Amino acid sequence: MAEKKLLEQMADKITALHYSPKTGAAYVEWARRFILFHNKRHPREMGAAEVEAFVNHLANDRRVSASTQNQAFHAVKFLYTHVLKIELPAINLLRAKQGKHLPVVLNPEDTLRVLDEVEGEPFNLMARLLYGAGLRLRECLTLRVKDIDFGNSIITVRGGKGNKDRTVPLPRTLVKPLMDQLGICRNLWNIDRQRGMPGVYVPDALDVKYPNLGCEFGWFWVFPAQGYSTDPATKIRRRHHQHESELQRRIHAASKRAGVVQRVSPHVFRHCFATHLLLGGYDIRTVQDLMGHNDVKTTMIYTHVTMPGGWKHVVSPLDNAPMRGSYASAGV
Repeated sequence: MAEKKLLEQMADKITALHYSPKTGAAYVEWARRFILFHNKRHPREMGAAEVEAFVNHLANDRRVSASTQNQAFHAVKFLYTHVLKIELPAINLLRAKQGKHLPVVLNPEDTLRVLDEVEGEPFNLMARLLYGAGLRLRECLTLRVKDIDFGNSIITVRGGKGNKDRTVPLPRTLVKPLMDQLGICRNLWNIDRQRGMPGVYVPDALDVKYPNLGCEFGWFWVFPAQGYSTDPATKIRRRHHQHESELQRRIHAASKRAGVVQRVSPHVFRHCFATHLLLGGYDIRTVQDLMGHNDVKTTMIYTHVTMPGGWKHVVSPLDNAPMRGSYASAGV
């Protein structure tokens, strides 16, 4: 019971600090594993030595990736710092080596071929927004009606990664499909109002200051779910946005039908957005702003895709060598 209460306090603190739901759920799960690893001892009875033992166990025995190990460490540190109000001393960790991996990026032709194969609406439209505006999956799912500015051809992304807002261009080819989608939204919104359903979720406790804000059409989801479900945080039954799993499934299936051998997830379209902009001649600072990256170094990973290692114009010595044998006779 004490363990559950502590984890609930941690979840509340994570929500108050505006961490993303996925990060919050992961942090709580790592805190739970930390407690179980030490036979359900209360964290107050433990300290740096136990944290060190847990994280080193992940590196040595579980052989988790560097990013997973870092997340586990920061989750436990969050528990001590923000919930228990205990500052941990320096901890000696066996850090897993952080690898450098290039993102999966499709060429423009393959990208459009996959998009054409995404079946059903609004999923095809959602996939095209991921690519056309460089949105993260959750940013697309949580778009509100008020965030689409047709007059200025702008989409405003609210509370992106790091709880930052940014604006991105609204693709011209998606104006008509988005207007049609908002017509569907209006019908569902009218149904909810006629049934007296609670309004949609609004962030930062704005519904306390403005009780009917969630019932306003401007705050309605651009991609609402067809049915109702219970909000895990408030326990209120209301209409939520589309679930991420359905779009993930359809994009994966579309890539198979398109004959693309790479594993395509929704996030791949965001990688394609950045890379194709750089290939189109846009400067890296512009792409950084559109992607919402804090550091240009994060954006620079895409230059390794467009110009790997700076060797774009290098000719392989094999191509300058005289051809012999079957390769020469074949005219390769």
